[in-house]
Amino acid sequence: MGGTTLQTLKLAAIPTLSYSCFVCRPVPKTTTPDLFLLRRHGRSRRPSFPPLARALSATAMAFQTATDSDEKGDADSHILGNETELVNSAKPQWKAAIDFKWIRENKEAIAANIKNRNSNANLEAVLELYDKMSNLQKEVERLRGERNVVANKMKGKLESSERQRLVEEGKNLKEGLVTLEEDLLKLSDELQQEAQCIPNMTHPDVPIGGEDSSVIRKMVGSAPQFSFPIKDHLELGKELDLFDFDAAAEVSGSKFYYLKNEAVMLELGLINWTLSEVMKKGFTPLTTPEIVRSSVVEKCGFQPRGANTQVYSIEGSDQCLIGTAEIPVGGIHMDSILAESFLPLKYVAFSHCFRTEAGAAGSATRGLYRVHQFSKVEMFILCRPEESDFFHEELIKIEEDLFSSLGLHYNPANFEFLGRTVDMASGDLGAPAYRKFDVEAWMPGLERFGEISSASNCTDYQSRRLGIRYRPLEPSSSSSKKGKGNLAPPKFVHTLNATACAVPRMIVCLLENYQQEDGSVTIPEPLRPFMGGLEIIAPKA
Repeated sequence: MGGTTLQTLKLAAIPTLSYSCFVCRPVPKTTTPDLFLLRRHGRSRRPSFPPLARALSATAMAFQTATDSDEKGDADSHILGNETELVNSAKPQWKAAIDFKWIRENKEAIAANIKNRNSNANLEAVLELYDKMSNLQKEVERLRGERNVVANKMKGKLESSERQRLVEEGKNLKEGLVTLEEDLLKLSDELQQEAQCIPNMTHPDVPIGGEDSSVIRKMVGSAPQFSFPIKDHLELGKELDLFDFDAAAEVSGSKFYYLKNEAVMLELGLINWTLSEVMKKGFTPLTTPEIVRSSVVEKCGFQPRGANTQVYSIEGSDQCLIGTAEIPVGGIHMDSILAESFLPLKYVAFSHCFRTEAGAAGSATRGLYRVHQFSKVEMFILCRPEESDFFHEELIKIEEDLFSSLGLHYNPANFEFLGRTVDMASGDLGAPAYRKFDVEAWMPGLERFGEISSASNCTDYQSRRLGIRYRPLEPSSSSSKKGKGNLAPPKFVHTLNATACAVPRMIVCLLENYQQEDGSVTIPEPLRPFMGGLEIIAPKA
C-alpha cells in the first residue's frame, strides 16, 4: 500500500492466570501539570508519600491507613493501617499498602464478608504469611541494629586485629542482611498477591446471597399490551434492514454486528442525546483511550479471573482493550492529590467497549443483548467520602430520568413500559462495589426484564489503588495530624460509576417496545432532533 508497512496487533483473551503470577512491567511516568492537582506523583522506586493501607486487587478492597487516622472508625470500606517500611529494594510496578494488623484484628468480619461475596480470597493464607513476614522483619531489624553497632565501634581507635575482626563481622552481617532482605521482598510480594484478593466491604443494607437474593428497590409501569403478534429485535432488525450479524460473523466472529441504515442514526442519536442530557447535570464530557495499560485495568478492579476473563489483551504488550470507560476515566487523576475545592469531579464519557463475554450463552444472550463490542456512555464521579451515598442516589435519579424520557422506565405520566431498580445481592456485586443498583427494563421480545444500566458506589476501593487523594481545606476535628506546612493530611476520594446509555441494550428496548402492527418502529420524541427529525423506521419498499 504505497510502500507503507502495516503492523498488525494480535488480540487474545488474557490467559488463565493466578493472581500471584499476574505481573505487569513497570511503566515510567512523567509529571505533568493539571488544573485540578496540587501534586502529581511520578512512579519512582520510593514513593514520596508513605504506603497507604487498603487491600485492593482484582477482587480486592480498599484499606484505610493510619496516616489518615481522622478517618478511623469509618468501617464502610476501610481497613485501617500504619506505615511499615519493608526493605529499600526495587519494587513491583504497584502495590496496595495493606494494614495486615487491622485484618488480623477484624478477621471474623472480613471472613464473613468474603463468604457473603462468594469470593475466593484466602484469609488464612494472608494471616499466616503476615506472621511469617513480621517475624522475618524483626530478624532483619535485629541484624541492622548489630551492623550499626559494628559500624560505630569502627569509628574509634582500634588495634589492627580488632579492626579486622569487626570488618569480617560487618561483612558477614551484610551478607546475611542481603539474603534476608531478598527473602523479605519475596514474602512481601506473595503476601500482597494473596491479600489483594480480598473484596471491598459491603453496605449493611445490601441483601446477602446470590443474584436470586437481590431485592427490587422500585418498580413502576406495566408491560406494554400489543394487539398483534410481537417480534423480537432480531426479527425487527432483519425486516427493517438494520443489522447484519452474518457478514460480521464472517469478518470478525460471533457476537459482532454491523448496524445499517436507521440503526446507525439511532446509535448516534442515543449517544448525542445522552451526552446532552447528562451535561445539563454538570458533567464534563470526555472521549477516552480505548487501549489502556493492564495495570490500570487491575487497579480499577477488573483483573482477569481465569478462564472467564472479560478482558481482551494485546498480545506481546502490557495493554488491554477497555470493557468500560470507567477504566480510562478512573486513570485520569491517577497518583494525584486534588484540591478539595474542585470536588466533586463529574465526567460523562463516550467510548467503545470490548468484552470477551466468556461463559455467556443461551437464547437470552442472542442478538444485540450480549456482544463483544459496543458503544456506551458512562458517568463517573470523584467525591469526598461523606458524599458518596448522596451521589449514588443522584446517579440512579439521572438514569431513571433518562429512561423515563424515552418511555422505557419511570414515566409517571403514562405507565406504558415496565421497569425496575434492583439492589444487587452481595454475591453479585463484583469486587469493587460497596453497593450496586441495576436498572432493568421489560423486553417484550425476550419476554423478560433485561439490565440496561447499573450504578455502583466503589467508595475508596479504586482510589486507593489508583492513588487518587484530595487535600482537605482544614484538618479534621478528629485528627491533630497535619501534612507539610501545617496542611491537612490528604484523604482518598470515593469513586462512583453508572451507565448512562449502553447502546445495544437501548436499541433492543426501543425496537421491541415501540414496534407497530405494520412492522414499523416509532422513534421516541426526545431522540428525533438528534436523528434529523426521523419519526419512524418503516419497512423498506
